[in-house]
Amino acid sequence: MKPAARASLKMAYHTLAFAWLAGKAAVLLINAVHFPRLRPRPTPEGGPRVSILIPARDEAANLPHTLPGVLAQGAAEVIVLDDGSRDGTANIAAELGARVVRGQPLPPGWYGKPWACQQLSVLASGDILIFTDADVTWHAGALGAVLHELEASDADLLSVQPRQNNRTPGERLLTPLVDAAVLSYFPYPVITLPQAAATIANGQVMAFHKSALERAGGYALVRRELLEDTQLARRLKARGGRVASALGRNAIGVRMYRSYPESVRGFSKNVLPIHLHSRPLLLLSAAAHLAVYTLPWLLPVLGWSVPGARALRVLGLLERTAVALIAGRRTPADVLEGLLGPVTPLLALPVYLRAARRRVVWKGREYRQGEGGED
Repeated sequence: MKPAARASLKMAYHTLAFAWLAGKAAVLLINAVHFPRLRPRPTPEGGPRVSILIPARDEAANLPHTLPGVLAQGAAEVIVLDDGSRDGTANIAAELGARVVRGQPLPPGWYGKPWACQQLSVLASGDILIFTDADVTWHAGALGAVLHELEASDADLLSVQPRQNNRTPGERLLTPLVDAAVLSYFPYPVITLPQAAATIANGQVMAFHKSALERAGGYALVRRELLEDTQLARRLKARGGRVASALGRNAIGVRMYRSYPESVRGFSKNVLPIHLHSRPLLLLSAAAHLAVYTLPWLLPVLGWSVPGARALRVLGLLERTAVALIAGRRTPADVLEGLLGPVTPLLALPVYLRAARRRVVWKGREYRQGEGGED
């Protein structure tokens, strides 16, 4: 390569990498100011009737730790739907005091979680329906916080981003990227726009006005979606509904995966839908993250001298630390996760490779990638 062409390539790389990091830094700053945070509050007396609904498949390990906190919130009812579990989930939930319902067999044309949530929505008697995953921890005052934010936002759907509770080194490698994906790519003021495409949601906690969910068509709208949470939020908004989001902070937390391999399996089922079911876009995303976060550390080895390479390294390290702080994760271990920035794109490669397959397997069920859609 001629010197002039090499210099142009280096300058283009420098410009694009800085633009990427500067754009994400701007989004993080906006969200640090504007993204709503839940604050524990007493559950209001005389408020709406609330149903807390838990779709559960093979959750015997999680429910003893999380279900007591849900039951203590004071909701009118807590229903656990046992979705064909093979590990005693139903017995454990019943022993802890929840109302347990055995789920119906998965009908043709439905994916597992949407079908479980659809059944729960029919069974529930509340005016407010709150769907929450079995691995989500509800702390004292969480229900009051959700109801307050739902009313304050005047939303038909409030989605909550629980605070990550990562304990082992393997959990910290990829799981915090859930927060990074939300807080560094989606400025909250844009999320509140009426356009359906400008919408995100987190299925770990989804609080609906039941009437709005029913008017929109319920979970049947996303019966063949692996990314059912965001797709349902977008379709509800497209039908005139209002959608809001909030950070769980001290009110609601989650421990999603217990190891790096489990994180790889879990994320691989959602990554392709996030990239619009486009494998070229998936490949481009993987390459871009390697170029921005990993390559600056390899430039000396490659013998490349790129302007501002040191600044690129520093900005890449600071980004993940900033995400942890905004999400409310402030222990020394949480802050030091920023040091994983250069290796995270490499650790994510197995996720991209699994996501590119035609079929994914999750909790004993096989799904075909790209079959989502609305009839």
